[in-house]
Amino acid sequence: MRRWRVPIALLTLLVVGLAVAEVLSGSADNRPRRAAPDLPATVLSGKPVTLADLRGKPTIVHFWASWCGPCITEASELAALPAMLGGRASVVGVDWSDSHSHAVAFVRKHGWRFPILEDHDGKVGNRYRLAGLPTTFLLDSDGRIVRQLTGPQTARGLMQRVDELEQT
Repeated sequence: MRRWRVPIALLTLLVVGLAVAEVLSGSADNRPRRAAPDLPATVLSGKPVTLADLRGKPTIVHFWASWCGPCITEASELAALPAMLGGRASVVGVDWSDSHSHAVAFVRKHGWRFPILEDHDGKVGNRYRLAGLPTTFLLDSDGRIVRQLTGPQTARGLMQRVDELEQT
């Protein structure tokens, strides 16, 4: 019986650690809705956009950087997202703490056709309380953050989040 104490203790610590990581990652829905901070004013690609412009339907605000490996992994998924949404929700990308030229090349390479704003000094991301990249925020039609997703996303997964939001 004694020889199982250490493995059981380690397994218990692992399970508790994973649960804590899930809560801290922002993937859990236990946070109250809060007003989304203003978006950056600097446009990298597409048209300028503000939170006021986006009111009336859900919005996906996606923070990324050209130097972020997981951001590269999910780039094609995000390129397909606006067409899949068919106008039911808006998509806005925010390039965080990145070089302008690398960010422009990234957007062109991956064919992103939604507004991309530039947060070159990282201040907007800090107000959103980024925990890492990529991070995606789902805003309700009133501009409140209802979900924070850390890590790479799929178009299908984001569509499901929009569907869930529309049902509440």
